[in-house]
Amino acid sequence: MHDFHGSTSTESTESAESAEDIERCLERHANKGMLRFITCGGVDDGKSTLIGRLLYESKLVFEDQLAALETDSRRVGTQGDGLDFALLVDGLAAEREQGITIDVAYRYFTTQRRKFVVADTPGHEQYTRNMVTGASTADLAVILVDARRGVLPQTRRHSYLVSLLGIRHVVLAVNKLDLVGYSQRVFDDIDAEYRAFAREIGVDDVVAVPVSAYLGDNLTARSTDTPWYEGPTLIEHLETVEVEDERGERPFRMPVQWVNRPDPDFRGFSGQVVGGVVRPGDRVRVLPGGQETTVARIVTRDGDLTEAVPGRSVTLTLTDEIDVGRGDVLAATDGSPGVADQFEAQIVWMGEHDMLPERPYLCRIGTATVQARITRPKYKINVDTLEKIATTTLALNEIGVCNVSFDRAVPFDPYTENRDTGGFVLIDRFTDDTVGAGMITHSLRRADNIHWQSVDVDSAARTELMGHGSQVVWFTGLSGSGKSTIANALDKRLYALGCHTYLLDGDNVRHGLCRDLGFTEADRVENIRRVTEVARLMTDAGLIVLASFISPFEAERRAARESIGDDRFCEIFVDTPIEVAERRDRKGLYRKARAGELTNFTGIDSPYEAPGDADLRIDTTVMSPEEASAVIVEMLRARGVIA
Repeated sequence: MHDFHGSTSTESTESAESAEDIERCLERHANKGMLRFITCGGVDDGKSTLIGRLLYESKLVFEDQLAALETDSRRVGTQGDGLDFALLVDGLAAEREQGITIDVAYRYFTTQRRKFVVADTPGHEQYTRNMVTGASTADLAVILVDARRGVLPQTRRHSYLVSLLGIRHVVLAVNKLDLVGYSQRVFDDIDAEYRAFAREIGVDDVVAVPVSAYLGDNLTARSTDTPWYEGPTLIEHLETVEVEDERGERPFRMPVQWVNRPDPDFRGFSGQVVGGVVRPGDRVRVLPGGQETTVARIVTRDGDLTEAVPGRSVTLTLTDEIDVGRGDVLAATDGSPGVADQFEAQIVWMGEHDMLPERPYLCRIGTATVQARITRPKYKINVDTLEKIATTTLALNEIGVCNVSFDRAVPFDPYTENRDTGGFVLIDRFTDDTVGAGMITHSLRRADNIHWQSVDVDSAARTELMGHGSQVVWFTGLSGSGKSTIANALDKRLYALGCHTYLLDGDNVRHGLCRDLGFTEADRVENIRRVTEVARLMTDAGLIVLASFISPFEAERRAARESIGDDRFCEIFVDTPIEVAERRDRKGLYRKARAGELTNFTGIDSPYEAPGDADLRIDTTVMSPEEASAVIVEMLRARGVIA
């Protein structure tokens, strides 16, 4: 019994010491700095192999993972009998089959001095959007170059993107040096060529390291095969490079994520600090509204703080009861961000379909979601030569400088000053796909010079004068479907009822208002935008506007409804089979289109997106124009537009 107690006491002491050791170890680990970096470069330059080798050399590959790596290396590896370290990173089946990286693979590892989050980004040009995703939060970029091939166009593309996204620290890893006999001349030539390009794009902090990712040369230990190299190993540089977070030295910014109301007695505003430091007692401004107040408390789950720094998620309470909501920004009164709704921005296009000027997209900037249009592309950039090329659109993976318009003013900083308040993403409103990433350079002066002028005679007064409501009746359908015929019959019927109307017809507006436009997708979008603006002004004047346009794209019809107002807009789908429309085609347009004499013709070589939720569907195979116009009149009566 005595031995039993003695043994228990010893075990308890050892257990306590072990617990203390673990606690100290965890504390040291928690206090290590964090470096986020990406690897990028051309296809097959060895990015995944480099990361896999770093994980292996850092003793972060478990036995079961190592066993799986050995099996996979024999089955799908590219290194013969050796381990294929890229397979530790290339997790997608398609990547293993093709031997390339498609998605962004994030990996975490740690050394005695630092913690790391590394993103392995794709090399193929068509996956540039994935590379942008990985670079958006990185502090440093490791750009690999195959020593046998030198600096490639994709090397320059990724370097330009790195500069564009605000990464100022670059490691040039000249890889596969073993395959050129560890030649110092090859290394020096690549280093000199790359630095010349880096200076052109504003990247000054470049450290070049000669490596063999597969053999481990100069990754974690200095290689005896490069006695001429006196710089740090890759891991030494990653452990010691200073990438101080400059956000703490800038004015305070906190986009409001949500209003925290757990009970009637507490009202706080939650979000992540993305710039500066905030303390209780600091004066802050709420933007875009502009109200000023004072921070009362900084609340967290673990108790109140005396200050909050960038990267910290907190809830702020304020001394005054003022209106603050999601999407607003709490900012320092000294050095507040700008507020505008029109900007010049650099855009990286990520959509499968070309960017269409004036098409409405959703835009997320900070915690706000607004509607945005790219009003005018100024130019796109050839990243190989840095030449500025005139353009009217942007295709997948192209980079350009554009004017962008939001549907309301938002607080912002130039992207070079704050990534979080100066960067935004564009989202397709129907597919929810991210189609673009933008970096604000500055607001447009016109945004400060143009203001709404108040008027005393409003739309309601004009409606009373007319004796009926204002409305846009929007006819959509294929060419030859009967839109214009029905619209004309409706116009005569409403005129006989004493209504004030105007008929906007697709062919007629192209003789004047839209005579400069063709029939490309971009021109069709602009055509409908102009017609929408005219129709909206006419409804403000109290008219019933009949708009007869093919309007093939759902996005533009939806935008017209939103611009004019759901209560003043009704969509009529004139649903006619294409073979019937062709038989009615007195102008011979379908015949020319099928013969290849007429391009971009809706229904033949240009798409028509039929409405899924039109206010009224007219089947012209069973209903005459007169019958259709009578049905529409009854619909307008039911909507209260006419008596």
